[in-house]
Amino acid sequence: MAIKTIDHLVPHKSTVPASKGQQIELFVREHDGTPPGPPAGRKAVLMLHGRSVPVLAGFDLQHSTYGWGVTLAKAGYDVFMMDLQGSGKSTRPRMEDPCNVNPALHTSLLIPPLSGQRTPSYPFQLNNSQSDWDELDAVVEYIRTERNVPQVAFIGWSAAAFQMGPYAIDNPDKVASLFLVAPMFPPAGRTSPPPTLPAPGFPTHVFTKQGFADGWKTQVHCASQRAPDIVDAVWKALMDVDPIGRSWGKIQPSGQPLGLSRFRNALWWGWNTEAAAQDGVLGGSVPVLIAYGEYDTTANATPDSGDPLLTFSVPALYDAITGPHRLLVKMACAGHQVVWEGQHKNLHSLSKHWLKHTKVDGKTQGLFDMAEDGTISPLP
Repeated sequence: MAIKTIDHLVPHKSTVPASKGQQIELFVREHDGTPPGPPAGRKAVLMLHGRSVPVLAGFDLQHSTYGWGVTLAKAGYDVFMMDLQGSGKSTRPRMEDPCNVNPALHTSLLIPPLSGQRTPSYPFQLNNSQSDWDELDAVVEYIRTERNVPQVAFIGWSAAAFQMGPYAIDNPDKVASLFLVAPMFPPAGRTSPPPTLPAPGFPTHVFTKQGFADGWKTQVHCASQRAPDIVDAVWKALMDVDPIGRSWGKIQPSGQPLGLSRFRNALWWGWNTEAAAQDGVLGGSVPVLIAYGEYDTTANATPDSGDPLLTFSVPALYDAITGPHRLLVKMACAGHQVVWEGQHKNLHSLSKHWLKHTKVDGKTQGLFDMAEDGTISPLP
């Protein structure tokens, strides 16, 4: 069956402080694999990126078998992938000014035209939880209206948990199920927003290809975990959606800039142990599956500072969910970048099974291991 691919620009009245009140556009790519038939048979899936990787590089990587969105479309789903403001092909307010990059990186990365630290034109963080929830809702409503579906199944990677988790709790009638991959979850995270928004800071972070590769390497412990060409493939995808970022960075001997990948600096709240347990929605009316890599020290990291806002735990999220329909799958030989690692095809298969049955190994609750060959067994 042929898959129909459509790129949408979803209109939205921005609630991001830097663009508040402006009519902006949210980028959404659709891979429609729903078989012909009555609208009642349509099943829609929405995939959301994390903090630093936009959605096309994460879920629609045009390399080998890594295209997760296409895989789900081939299984008969209508798959939507969105970028929040400040990421990928969506509007990126205030991020075109290199002075608004994290000041600590001005000198070390020599972002043209800077030769040292300069005063930012917008000294605040960019997005926040409310603006992210508003944008997620705009896309959910767009899908529900355009495709005539009552609910949308969620798939989120990493920091997408900050948006999809609380949104599902507040809107269980719109969310069919929740699949979180390597979710960021601070058990003692912020409950409420700060008194004043936008919060002081800067809107833009950046990273280099070498920094990306080196950071990933710290979580690679198996020979088959990371393919030799995957860093190049991911970096190309990052540069393809960031024409400004690829023009920044140190000038190389070739005369070309090094290239930097820009990502938004956001402030989040409403995602902690108390929130995850609220009204028994997660694991109740919204079934939840959590999958993460055994070597993931990003979603399971305790900083030396002891800052509770940066202390994350995947098992703590499972424990915090009070509804009975909750599953946790720990994936062998995988890290935080599992979507690009050797386990990626097993992750795709797991998601297809989940979307169809909302079960793992015939069960709706429990903790499981997934071996490199995809075999699933209960954790002892």
